[in-house]
Amino acid sequence: MGRRDYYEVLGVARTASQEEIKKSYRRLAMEYHPDRNPGDAEAEVRFKEAAEAYDVLRDEDKRTRYDRFGHEGVSGAGGFRSADDIFSHFGDIFSDLFGFVGAGAGRRRRPTQGADLRYSLNVSFRQAAKGDSVNIKIPRNTTCPECRGTRAASGTGPEKCRHCGGVGQVLHNQGFFQIRVPCPVCGGFGEVIANPCPRCKATGQITEMRELAVNIPAGVDSGNRLRLRGEGEGGMNGGPPGDLYVVITVEQDDTFSRDGQNLLVTRDISFVQAALGVKLDIPTLDGNIVFDVPRGTQSGEIFHLPGRGLPYPGRRQTGDLLVEVRVLTPKNLTGRQEEILREFAALDEQKPLNAARNFIHKVGRAVGEKLSSAGKS
Repeated sequence: MGRRDYYEVLGVARTASQEEIKKSYRRLAMEYHPDRNPGDAEAEVRFKEAAEAYDVLRDEDKRTRYDRFGHEGVSGAGGFRSADDIFSHFGDIFSDLFGFVGAGAGRRRRPTQGADLRYSLNVSFRQAAKGDSVNIKIPRNTTCPECRGTRAASGTGPEKCRHCGGVGQVLHNQGFFQIRVPCPVCGGFGEVIANPCPRCKATGQITEMRELAVNIPAGVDSGNRLRLRGEGEGGMNGGPPGDLYVVITVEQDDTFSRDGQNLLVTRDISFVQAALGVKLDIPTLDGNIVFDVPRGTQSGEIFHLPGRGLPYPGRRQTGDLLVEVRVLTPKNLTGRQEEILREFAALDEQKPLNAARNFIHKVGRAVGEKLSSAGKS
């Protein structure tokens, strides 16, 4: 069976970018890695074949010669004797895939950013409307102050692993290959903690209760998140801490309803007040004000008071106060009240008839004056 085309082996087009070639090789290396396919001779062949194809196509000079002359153009290139040889050649790839590097080097303890934390905070409507500062307490993991993250007791430090000699890897026979795998004693790091830190138990971190002041901007709403940078859990191996996200929930208010940054209040008036107009005390965030309800106001009518609502966080803009007026219909009228209403209804019904009579009278007078003028002439 002849050698397969390198592009076919990696499953990429001949115009594939270096990133696409590397990505495809990483996928195949994971799929056919000997540790994932113990005793599978076909997987071992595919693993070696993919490494040979990647070795040629990742090098622009080799790739150009391969594109022009095929396998003859790169004779002598590639060709790995064992998986260990492959690991040595592509240490950067296998460091990313499996957490360790090639022969002669242990795993690196890379700085890792700490985890982000979430805290749910309930605030009153007034706190959300005006802004406030609230103290909260949160438990979080942080770097151990006694060992400063080294995990070893004070005055001591990590020691070379005797099992692997500090290399972090040991040889492992796998089928036809002899490969290096992470040391089972030190986990591939090449070092062990002989005298663990008594405070953190060799974890490098402790849990502490931290008190923080959270500044709540005026105008926040339920669901808004406040980000406190660096107040999450501590990082590992010198990595930066994560962030703390405070999620706001605003309690309901007995006086105001909320629509975004607008506030709504509802006031009931009698139908007489609606007809004649009335002055009402209206609550605002800064105290009561007097509002003139105009004559003839209809039930359900809404009046806007600009700038009396909630501020937009971080902006010089404020919502409105909406005043909804509801006209109440009276119940259980007295005899005198009913008599007055009937008189009012009768007068109201006569308005169209009186208007018609006045119009006819005006027309008749105008016609009479015109005929009189014509007789004199």
